[in-house]
Amino acid sequence: MEFRAKAFGSDNGILVLPVSAADEADARRQLFERGLQVVAITANRTWREAKPARVPLVNFTQELVALLDAGLSLTESIETLSEKEADVGIKRTLEQIRNRLFEGQTLSTSLAELPGSFPPLYVATVRASERSGAIREALSRYVTYQQQVDVLRKSLVNASIYPAVLAVAGTLVTVFLLAYVVPRFSGIYEDLGSELPFASRMLMKWGQMLQAHGLAIFLLFGATFAAAGYFFSRPGTRAAIGRQVARIPALGQQLRIYQLARLYRTVGMLLRGGTPAVSAFDMSAGLLSAAMRPALAAATLAVREGQSIANSLQHHGLTTPVAARMLRVGERSGNMGEMMERIAAFYDDELGRWVGFMTRLIEPVLMTVIGLIIGVIVVLMYFPIFELAGSIK
Repeated sequence: MEFRAKAFGSDNGILVLPVSAADEADARRQLFERGLQVVAITANRTWREAKPARVPLVNFTQELVALLDAGLSLTESIETLSEKEADVGIKRTLEQIRNRLFEGQTLSTSLAELPGSFPPLYVATVRASERSGAIREALSRYVTYQQQVDVLRKSLVNASIYPAVLAVAGTLVTVFLLAYVVPRFSGIYEDLGSELPFASRMLMKWGQMLQAHGLAIFLLFGATFAAAGYFFSRPGTRAAIGRQVARIPALGQQLRIYQLARLYRTVGMLLRGGTPAVSAFDMSAGLLSAAMRPALAAATLAVREGQSIANSLQHHGLTTPVAARMLRVGERSGNMGEMMERIAAFYDDELGRWVGFMTRLIEPVLMTVIGLIIGVIVVLMYFPIFELAGSIK
């Protein structure tokens, strides 16, 4: 990586000079060895280096565990992974970790210097395992955790694909009928000179407008869609929508269970790795919506003051009846981490059944709505023909 440094030399005053180094700390070290005092240093980033490389955590962790199981040391394992990596950005990231390990730093400290590549949860898992000396077990536990999270996310995404395809297909068919078919029927009716029913006249006018100003309408809808996307991406807007959705009895309850499942799984994984309960709750707060974070903060404070985890979570509305009982059992047995993961698995099963039911319900309802819209358009197009045939008869 290339840096531009301003340094003070004892004889030459302020110098501006380029430095090639692995990172900023390495550049400062090189300048110090040359007898220069650094005033300022900036990285000369190219477009390829503008964004830190995102390391695929599951693959990276699985390969690291395999090398550790084969008897390689941690430093040798990281070095092996960097040598076989083809992606330039990921290779540079792994080389930076290797250099830090050679300098005597711990793996968690090395990873913490790369927040763009390794999330805080991953760093906390490694740091807790370093205290207990069970880094391979902790990394394997993180892989299992991430795979379970991905399974739940994929099931939700897969359940929404078919309804989304139906909605898009229905919209395209409707637009085709209005913009292409309806205007041609309009020309036929104008040649006949017959009086059309009100609904048919309005349909013909919509079709003529789409045909005459299709591009302008398309651009208007595109701009509206982009503005709506920006508006709904704002944190305040999303928080307000989340509060409104949470008030819907069935949907709000399932969204709450989904968030609780993520919370319990993450906290359980951290507890099993040796992370204190208060730290585990603090690191998992970002998994909850803005509306639920104050409750978690209050529960965390109660735990910090010496109250039990089960009572604190139940008092602040972060449990269900089943979860509250399982948490008490986990506290009595001293196996709270494993119990929280079991609660998350129980929630996942409940969510899976609800998603399956809603998918089976939404698909026929959506098909019925799309069929009605298309059917109404077709009937309104042919209704004057039916009336004309009846008058001739």
